[in-house]
Amino acid sequence: MFKSDMYGTKKNILLVAMLLAGLISYCFKPGASTEDWQLWTYKCLMQSYDASTDSKLKKFEFTVTADAFIRLRKIYPKEKEEFYSFNLHNLKDMDYSGSTAKGILELKTMADDIICQTKNDRKGDVDSMTTVLNIPVKNMEPERLDSLRQAFDYFKAKGL
Repeated sequence: MFKSDMYGTKKNILLVAMLLAGLISYCFKPGASTEDWQLWTYKCLMQSYDASTDSKLKKFEFTVTADAFIRLRKIYPKEKEEFYSFNLHNLKDMDYSGSTAKGILELKTMADDIICQTKNDRKGDVDSMTTVLNIPVKNMEPERLDSLRQAFDYFKAKGL
């Protein structure tokens, strides 16, 4: 009889230990996934973009893809569009100038890796390439800027 009680106690202790281990493992997330970085980068760029610097701008949208592409589309009156796109694997450096209230986020690539396109422009459609993309931003706290750099570094490293 004593043996069966001891067996039951060991069984219960083992069961409780396994249950606790399972619960604890769900409390800790191992690290941000690609989707987490992608969503955070998108939200950061959308919330920080300062559209007030261009009075003619009707609408803008950012796209951040899982394969590390960043795209910025600007729409103006009469359906004129400007489109910028590049892969973060080609990002050489990120600089910021300005204050926490307003500034310019400067994304530099290694070569002419940033695609610049215009559509429905009176002067004609233009396709070109550049090495720098200047993004006007607002409310860019140092912590937010550091976190954005970490996101860019994540995507850049993912491609290696």
